[in-house]
Parts: sequence; C-alpha cells; structure tokens
Amino acid sequence: MVRLSYDVHLILPLLIVNFLSLLRKSPIVSPALSTPSTTVSFRLNFVVNVTPLETDIINVVEQRIWHSMEEGQFENLPGKGKPLDLNTNPHVDPAEDTLYRILSRNKCAPEWVELNKEIRSNVVDWRSALKKAWTHKDTVGDSKWIEASESLKLQMRDINNKVFRYNLIVPFGRQMFVLKWEKEIDRLNEERTGS
Repeated sequence: MVRLSYDVHLILPLLIVNFLSLLRKSPIVSPALSTPSTTVSFRLNFVVNVTPLETDIINVVEQRIWHSMEEGQFENLPGKGKPLDLNTNPHVDPAEDTLYRILSRNKCAPEWVELNKEIRSNVVDWRSALKKAWTHKDTVGDSKWIEASESLKLQMRDINNKVFRYNLIVPFGRQMFVLKWEKEIDRLNEERTGS
C-alpha cells in the first residue's frame, strides 16, 4: 500500500484533471483501474492499494503533481491565503449538516455528544470509587468488599447500558467499549504491582 498525503483542497482538482487526461492518452491503463484491488479515498489522505500497473499510474500522477508544483501552477489558486470555509461539511448529508449547524447556533449538542460526556464522567467517578474500594479491600474485610463490589457492578451495568444506547445513536466509527469487571480488576492489580 502506498500512502500519499497532500493538501487535498489545493491538489485534488489538478490531480483529477491530470489523471483524467492521462486516462484519455493511454487507454491501455483503464482496465487496471477496474480491478477490485483499487481503492481510492479522498479525505485527508489519498490512499491507494496498488498493483504493478497502478504503481506506474501513481508514479506518473505524482510526477505531474511535482512538475506542476515546480512550474508554480499551485501559486495563484483561488482562495489562497484565505481561511477555509468550514461552515459546511461536504462529506455529510446536507440535511444532517443543516441540523448540526442549527444545534450549534443554539448552543446545543446532539444527544450522542451529551451522552458521551455523561458516560465519560460516570466512568471516571466509577473508576475512582473502584480504586478506593480496592485499596481498602484488605483493611475493611471481605464482607465490606463484597458489598462495595456488588454496588460497583450495578453502577457498571448502568454505565454499560448507556454505552449500548450511545453506540446505537453515534455516527459510525465512534462507538465505545463497555466496561468489564475482570479487566478493571486486572488494571488495578497491574497498578498495584507496577507502583
């Protein structure tokens, strides 16, 4: 895999034009572009899974980009020196973008953002209570530890229910992991032995 990273808002239009002109000039290359191994993503990075013919295309495109940069074709682009217009997100559904804009103007956040803050706050409080109960485990006796651990497990279940609800409404890729009692206890044991 080859990873190329450029300022996409500056280079993308020229890259597309050069790439299309390259395809028009060499029809032999176009079957390689229809292979299932080609993946192109234009977010912040230009990512391509390459095969031997595609490597040649990438090299030609990259050479054209560097040649254009040397000739100064990127010097007088419209909008140079001006801040980017970040009021609209071209990667989001326009209706959703409008909704988020209305919410932000009214100083409101989407439900999943508020729920994320609540979950993170609850997890911090829960972990500090668990750590406190864990440090006093040996001094207060087993009955107090068992009582505290049962209470903490109920709180953990409530937090995990919020995490499940959060994972259903959050945009893809922002899901959270649930708390697991065994992992949290292992983490505390590691802290105890490590310090």
